[in-house]
Amino acid sequence: MMAPSQRRAGDTCGTLVLIGGGCSADGEALGTFVERSGGHEGGRIVGFTTASSDPMGSAIAWRNDLKIAGATNVEIPIVDRRDAAQDKRIAELVAEAQGIFLGGGDQVHLVATIGGSRVGNAIRDAYRRGAIVCGTSAGAAALTETILAGGEVDEQGVNTDMHIGPGLGLLGFRAMIDTHFAERRRLHRLFVAIASNPDLMGLGIDEDTALVVEGHLAEVVGKGGVTFVDGRGVRFDNANEVTTGSRLTLSYLRVGLLGPGYQFNLRERELDCLVKSKQTREPVASVKGEGA
Repeated sequence: MMAPSQRRAGDTCGTLVLIGGGCSADGEALGTFVERSGGHEGGRIVGFTTASSDPMGSAIAWRNDLKIAGATNVEIPIVDRRDAAQDKRIAELVAEAQGIFLGGGDQVHLVATIGGSRVGNAIRDAYRRGAIVCGTSAGAAALTETILAGGEVDEQGVNTDMHIGPGLGLLGFRAMIDTHFAERRRLHRLFVAIASNPDLMGLGIDEDTALVVEGHLAEVVGKGGVTFVDGRGVRFDNANEVTTGSRLTLSYLRVGLLGPGYQFNLRERELDCLVKSKQTREPVASVKGEGA
């Protein structure tokens, strides 16, 4: 079986809508998920607030926001423990859903609760069958093979350790998602993460902004932008000696910014328009024995 990081276009039929958090109920980012899920026409959307410290309160809030966004058939079962994630009835709800939504909070807790469970496996299988899977904030961060958390000052003013670990694995291409990107000034955090794992590609998504992924192409939708950080060309780093603070040193780290409407080729780690331009410029090799 092909590893998720090696996926090619067509290997999966579903769509990912990765929102950087802070999404408005009437905004384009959340609206894109509802529209693609057929939510306006009664398409079933099943949501999870597992990542939240208040799953019940978050469920009420998200049910209201999804309704404002146009969804008419929303179910948000409370899955706040590992045993709930093994509930066969909830897994069956997911299997019948056209859209699946993961709310924000703590991505490490989200993965620990549903990863490898009946619900987690049902989400993966539904995606492979063509469902639209949306995550916002922690929900988006959890959908990659490798997740990033911590490594910054928390609300109590305490510097938290950086966590890099396994995610739910729906998004391959060696991608790592960071959210609330411009608003929380997380570029340096992503630099640190990529310096320690230079084969990964960081994708920093601004608030009320979505990265819509179909196959190997990802399009930016919404109010803000998406920053990409590619460490494969780094010639020097001191990540083994320095993991936090201003002493981190990197050379030839590749960074780019994508605005709304632009497509990014996840396979090539480049703007798709540049990939296509390069392909049209490259001469086509002649077939042996068929020269002019």
